[in-house]
Amino acid sequence: MTNMKDRIDALMKGAVDLHIHSGPSLHPRKLDHIAAVREADEQGMAAILLKDHYYPTMPVTRLINENCGFTTQAIGSIVLNNPLGGLNPAAVDYALKQGARVVWMATAHARNHMDHEAGKPGFKFPQNTARTVAPIPLTLTDDSGAVRDEVKHILDLIAEADAVVSGGHHHARELFPFYEEAKARGVKRLFLNHPTYVNDCSFQDITHLVGMGVKMEHSACMFIESSFKMFDTDHLKAVIDAAGVANSFFGTDLGQKGNPSPAEGMRAMIELLLECGYTDDEVRRMTTTVGAELVGLAA
Repeated sequence: MTNMKDRIDALMKGAVDLHIHSGPSLHPRKLDHIAAVREADEQGMAAILLKDHYYPTMPVTRLINENCGFTTQAIGSIVLNNPLGGLNPAAVDYALKQGARVVWMATAHARNHMDHEAGKPGFKFPQNTARTVAPIPLTLTDDSGAVRDEVKHILDLIAEADAVVSGGHHHARELFPFYEEAKARGVKRLFLNHPTYVNDCSFQDITHLVGMGVKMEHSACMFIESSFKMFDTDHLKAVIDAAGVANSFFGTDLGQKGNPSPAEGMRAMIELLLECGYTDDEVRRMTTTVGAELVGLAA
């Protein structure tokens, strides 16, 4: 019988992590972007996505892919927080035309995220290492609940590029009209990160969003041993059940100082899923196939 290490080694081959926070960054980081791709390459992973809350990463990923000789592909992305002008169509247009594959709506500067930081003591999110100007809270919808015009423009650009979109850290009540609008405007690649964390989705909300074509990415760091661990295995099984294995995948959301490295985190997540009774095929689907298909990687 194959031992656990061999099973994990095999499942890491070709794995995809669409949620890595390497540096440089205003948040304290364990490793830089090149080191993150190097360790993924050593594990035989197919691709990793580099994400920073405050700058787009596609210039970095292009330099790595063209100059470092790794087999693992680095994927670029953009997050629409205040440093890029918030929900700014021009920033998205330029990023997509320079190769970004994934667009996040606001994360740290979503009004919903800022409300969590202000109103929930112990809310787990990295703090900046330098004082910055006060952020302007961002919302996807206006006071009447309608999707904002600039968001519609962003969605048109994403549809034209056949790129991927996430609702970021906005609240579930904003996400339903947002994803409806995305679908109506022809966006085909939809996902949401850590739905039961800052987004406040219920299990029923997850099922509803999956019915709309939204894939669910869960953050490994919230299930394995790390400073962000907050969910037990019952919660893990419940979020997978709510979406189904075919619509669920795992990014590590790691790279912070004091935590496992992203590759270590993916190995730990694979081990946890196997210990929970998921088959190797099911784990492969949730750590490789769903993510790879989402961003359009060749099988």
